[in-house]
Order: sequence, then structure tokens, then C-alpha cells
Amino acid sequence: MILTAFILGFIGSFHCIGMCGPIALTLPVQHLDGKRKLAGILLYNIGRVSAYALLGMIFGWLGKQFYLGGLQQWLSIATGSLLLLIVLLKYTGYRWIKRRHLPNIFVTKIKSSLATLLRRQQFRTLYAIGFLNGLLPCGLVYLGIAGAVATGEIAKGMLFMAAFGAGTLPAMMAVTWFGHLISIGFRNTMRRLIPIIVVIMGVLLIMRGLNLGIPYISPVLSPDTEKVVESCCHKT
Repeated sequence: MILTAFILGFIGSFHCIGMCGPIALTLPVQHLDGKRKLAGILLYNIGRVSAYALLGMIFGWLGKQFYLGGLQQWLSIATGSLLLLIVLLKYTGYRWIKRRHLPNIFVTKIKSSLATLLRRQQFRTLYAIGFLNGLLPCGLVYLGIAGAVATGEIAKGMLFMAAFGAGTLPAMMAVTWFGHLISIGFRNTMRRLIPIIVVIMGVLLIMRGLNLGIPYISPVLSPDTEKVVESCCHKT
């Protein structure tokens, strides 16, 4: 799952170039020398990954609640099935799926804060710019969040989203450093791989929920109540 998160982030980052590229190209680093420019780009991207990790913690905690309630198995299967359904509908001509975004008041506040920080053109604002950028609504981030929920643990959810963010680093750092050097044709080629990664992720989530007993791929998700009962019986 962690490897899948990294690959999803890497492949999806070429889509992110089109969405977040304008922000990356307006960062106050273009006038800096080599080392300081690299430090600024890293600071911005660390901010993004930090935001993803925070989301992973939050939704990992949410997944843990399903786990404690004995529902994580079905949540994993339902999430994986939903991902497969979305790919099927999107790439078979059905375009009636509408994008759902967070409440406009939340998004508007983030965009307003981003605009304020970008106008300042200060090196010290780079981390905050990256962090706020990571909180903006994005379809690929939603996929990462689905994976974080399926982990059923706070730490693993954070690690999953951090791996997703790490996967976006090469392309996002390249677009900031080299500007428009990455061609549209190459970006489109990479974007065609996104549905393949989504399908793989959906299949892994379904297998994870099937409790097949396969280490790392399909471990037992239900709380092991039998051992608890057994230990209680031995005590009596």
C-alpha cells in the first residue's frame, strides 16, 4: 500500500503540474542562487507533504474508528469498489459524475491566504504556501485519503499520505526549477497511467478487506476477539 501511494503520487504529479504548476511558478525563488533556490523549493514541498501527512493522520484516525467498530473490512471493500466504479464510469463515456468539493468558505479562505502569502514574495512564507496548497481540494488527494482511511491506523495513515506526497516531489520540484521544461506530451502520457494506478489501488483495497490472511496485502482486519475471550477464560 505504501509503494502504491508513492507510485500514485509520482504518476499523479504530472496532473498536479497543470493544477498546482501556476503556484509553483510564482514562488519567490526564481531570483535566488542555486543552493538557496533549492532550499526554497524544498521548503515549499515539505510544506505540501506536511499537509498530506496531517490529512493522513486525521483520516487514519477515522479509519481506526471503523476498525474498532468491526467495520473496516467492509469499508475497505466499499472504498476499493468505489474506485473501480469511478474509473469504469469515467473511461467508458459516462460523464455525469460531478466533482464534489469542500465547503466553499473553507476553500475560499485557503485561496485568500495563499494569495496574500504569494504577494509578499518572501522566502520565509514558502513552507506556509506549500502547506496551504496541500489542503486545496484535489481528486488525487482524495484517492490518497481513501487509502489512509483503509489503513485503519493513525501512524500508517500518516505514512501512506507522506509516501503519496513524496511521490509528487520529483515532478513538482522539476517544474519549479526548470519552469515549463516538462512537455505537455510527456505530462499527458504520464496522466494516462493514473487510471491504471487507481485500479491497482482499488483491487488492493478490496483484497485487504477480504481477510485472505496474506501478509501486507490482505491481513486480517477484524479485531481478534477470540484471544481476548480465551485469556479471560484462563483467568477464571
